[in-house]
Amino acid sequence: MALVLAGCKVNEPEQKLGLPLSICLPANEVQSARYAPAARRAIGDPGETELFLFPHHLYIIVMKQDEDTKAWTVWETIDRTLTDADWKPTRYVGLLPTMGDSIYQYTEQINLLLSSSDHFKGRVYAIASAEPLSFNKALSSSGITSMNDLLDLTFNTSEIQSSLQHIYSSPYNLTQNGDYYGSFNSSYQRVPHVNLLLYHIAAKVDIKWNVEESNRINKTDPTKGVRLTYMQVRNLFNSDAYCFKPMRNVSGSALTTGESIAIIDNSGDEGRWWEGRYYFYTIPYTITEGGKQYYPLQMTLKTNGSTGTGYQPTLNLKIDTTAVFVPWLRANFNLTAPLTDKTETKTVDN
Repeated sequence: MALVLAGCKVNEPEQKLGLPLSICLPANEVQSARYAPAARRAIGDPGETELFLFPHHLYIIVMKQDEDTKAWTVWETIDRTLTDADWKPTRYVGLLPTMGDSIYQYTEQINLLLSSSDHFKGRVYAIASAEPLSFNKALSSSGITSMNDLLDLTFNTSEIQSSLQHIYSSPYNLTQNGDYYGSFNSSYQRVPHVNLLLYHIAAKVDIKWNVEESNRINKTDPTKGVRLTYMQVRNLFNSDAYCFKPMRNVSGSALTTGESIAIIDNSGDEGRWWEGRYYFYTIPYTITEGGKQYYPLQMTLKTNGSTGTGYQPTLNLKIDTTAVFVPWLRANFNLTAPLTDKTETKTVDN
């Protein structure tokens, strides 16, 4: 998923740095909100098409480095409210490996004035979202006074949990030719330009479960066999998350409060007792154990209609905090016997 920024200079003494914007969405898996998605179901799918919405809110911050002090300050900020109609399908043209990929391009041309006396290194950072975001500081020179200030920018996730999959940003550690990939240099580039690709800030968590057929409950004798009658994800991240450092959200230990999602809720949905799949998006965060970083996936499972506390595993999934892109996390549950009420932690190093 990507946002492209490109630019051009015009005649002296004033030169305009043009920034045409577009967002890249894989055409084979995305349906925009303005089209009614057709019902599709494949083997293992939860029964509904995955839907990504066009961002309706776009925030751009252009940083400028002083030639003498090397300090970074805010040069320009751009805040746009968009609609679906502002995007058109086309193909990405740029230097990154995604060249030729299908994208939706933002149709407005944004120009920043760049005079003949402006000679500096610059960087462009952006975040786009289907819902408006609430940041921890003002997106201006008064709120962001340094590069560290910018990279420490966070947004609050507590009220937009259901929209996390529709948020994209420019990761701080994606480089091109040894420099941040959203960099430009007005001193050396005759035609300054930036091709900036935006990526998901939320990780996809994919959960599958299966009760082996030989262990499935015997309908003539319900005291025998196994059926999974309750499944819940607990304590998902729901506070301030980094905008440009999506892999650097950390915690001293697994969260004890947060968002919960009921996957199977004892409602009598027999079709999900034996096997199924469910996925959701969440802000990844890590804890450290034994010098390694893990994402703690906290679950509750109950079998055969149990009303107790249930089996509450925490699956520590190994995660690379130096990675550029958020991961696709997977957890598989294979049930062979009824579950008992207990809490335990399991580490997965794959």
